[in-house]
Amino acid sequence: MPGILVIAEHDGEQLNPSTAKAVACAAAIDGANIDVAVFSTAGGAVVDQAARLSSVSRVLSVEAAANEHALAAVLAPQIAELAADADYVFGPSTTFGKDLMPRVAALLGVNQVSDIMTVEGDRTFTRPIYAGNAIVTVRAPEGHPVVGTVRTASWPEAGNDGSAAVERVSPSAELPSHTRFVELQSGDSDRPDLQTASRVVSGGRALGSAENFSIIYALADKIGAGVGASRAAVDAGYVPNDMQVGQTGKIIAPELYVAIGISGAIQHLTGIKDAGTIVAINKDEEAPIFEVADIGLVADLFTAVPELTEKL
Repeated sequence: MPGILVIAEHDGEQLNPSTAKAVACAAAIDGANIDVAVFSTAGGAVVDQAARLSSVSRVLSVEAAANEHALAAVLAPQIAELAADADYVFGPSTTFGKDLMPRVAALLGVNQVSDIMTVEGDRTFTRPIYAGNAIVTVRAPEGHPVVGTVRTASWPEAGNDGSAAVERVSPSAELPSHTRFVELQSGDSDRPDLQTASRVVSGGRALGSAENFSIIYALADKIGAGVGASRAAVDAGYVPNDMQVGQTGKIIAPELYVAIGISGAIQHLTGIKDAGTIVAINKDEEAPIFEVADIGLVADLFTAVPELTEKL
């Protein structure tokens, strides 16, 4: 029976939905015995939420002052110790997982399998390459644990009807002294989180300025959507980079994705290929975004978007 360790992502109070998706991936492995590791100062509610995830056998609660902030350099040695007997170690392919899991792989002396889309068999997976233009099947070698990140856009969330046992553990791994938490800077918003929102409205370079992004925010607020942007809009300074959608930004799979003033470069399309319905508004009828859009509107966004917002 393969032992699988899933690393939980959370904010100290709520378990991130990406964890439930990583558990769903783990459960696709035949005979999986799934442990979820929660690193915190006081697990409490997060541990309880992890214990309710379907298919989870055990929750490992690792409480320590050093775990107050999710620093990859601090968590990785502890994970490597917990994973000594594991066959698989999975984390979500989010900012958290992309920062953490390569360190875990390095400490365990293995190559990482990134962006797992499907489980094809024992130690065998599919993952995207070439900006999502091709899907490759990879098989990890025997004799070593498989360390991987789970492409959250490709997996549903695991159910919430479990009742896993909770075990408190205290790894003895030596923690680094060269890394410390200094400050967290984040924007406050009442809008849904970009990576978990069921609806997302994104703007591109065609908006022309940060001020003009107000029409994107207005439409998003009208339909209760998260807000994203193309890399071009981020590079132009219209919005912060945590709003970037695409190959070098966030990979998302909302039920509805509205692309406004976005041409549709392949790097951007990689980030939305799993979206349910894609709506595109662009004045260039030859824009590549229309090739993937379910609904397309050739129009001036400065006219069309305010009108659309008003009628909703």
